[in-house]
Amino acid sequence: MRKRRSPLCAEQDSDEALKRRSADSSRQDPQEEGSMKKPFRRLGLVGKIKRIFLVLMIIYVSIPCIVKIFPSIQAKLVFLNFVRVPFFIDLKRPQDHGLNHTHNFYLEPESGLKAGVWHTVPAQMWREAQGKDGNWYLSTFSSSNPVILYLHGNAGTRGGDHRVQLYKVLSSLGYHVVTFDYRGWGDSEGSPSEGGMTSDALFVYDWLKQQIGKTKPLYIWGHSLGTGVATNLVRRLCDRGNPPDALILESPFTNIREEAKCHPFSMVYRYLPGFDWFFLDAITANNIRFASDENVNHISCPMLILHAEDDTVVPFYLGKKLYSMASRSQSLTGHKVQFVPFPASLGYKHKFIYRSPELPSILSDFLGVAHPLAP
Repeated sequence: MRKRRSPLCAEQDSDEALKRRSADSSRQDPQEEGSMKKPFRRLGLVGKIKRIFLVLMIIYVSIPCIVKIFPSIQAKLVFLNFVRVPFFIDLKRPQDHGLNHTHNFYLEPESGLKAGVWHTVPAQMWREAQGKDGNWYLSTFSSSNPVILYLHGNAGTRGGDHRVQLYKVLSSLGYHVVTFDYRGWGDSEGSPSEGGMTSDALFVYDWLKQQIGKTKPLYIWGHSLGTGVATNLVRRLCDRGNPPDALILESPFTNIREEAKCHPFSMVYRYLPGFDWFFLDAITANNIRFASDENVNHISCPMLILHAEDDTVVPFYLGKKLYSMASRSQSLTGHKVQFVPFPASLGYKHKFIYRSPELPSILSDFLGVAHPLAP
């Protein structure tokens, strides 16, 4: 008869077997253990890279689809009116930006819709301007100094730094400078649209004409997206028979589709099949055209184009192309059409042409008059 082992002995045998297995595992070669773990680590890293790549691809493919489904997103990217740089700026206090001869006020392009406006008087009036109210600023329009209506580009407000610096330059040359924020920008009410921006510009222009009279020169200066607004405005003025005294376009483009295709934001999608269908058609669906290349065929006033060769936002060749179209325009026959390039070595890029020491002489030569330095 087989002798039965006691439970206590069986438990001791199992403990001894566990000890032997743990001892064997502790004697395992560390190099061999590391070589077993490395493939798992390598596989984990590759897996993470694949996962990140997959997420990026999903985002890359999703964005065009989202823009196509919701074309209003593309409109926001064109206007960028929600971007307020510099932040925390009080537009009611232009003196905080060194414009201590500037008055802030509001106009109503439409009933119940206010637009914020700045009027900077010629720098020679700055002492007299201290502490003056809106009535005094209105009275200064009776001086002989000409007026420039400035139409800014997308993003930011009328208080953007490069814009303020240009106001100072023009003011130092003896010009009144009037600028405003389109509906939806800065502290102006409403929502942005190309038609609304053009209507606002037309309203401010007509208001200025009422203040200064018919004989005093009134020039229109547009920058970047503001050049599209400017040519829209001037086309309307010419159609009704009262063109401005001159149109100055800084860093202009031909039309918004060509500009969008060249913009740095579109770089990662520019060569994607269906780019036009996904992105450019979405812009058109919002009724955004800014067709300066068409407008120049309806404009009949002197035109000056300023463009830096190192402009990465609006490529230099678009400004040169617009000039070429304008120089062949029948409506501009007999009017001075001039293109002034700024070499890349100067570093003016998209918004620093105001730094050019040649700008005063460029303007006086184009306008055919000496700058009115004295009020």
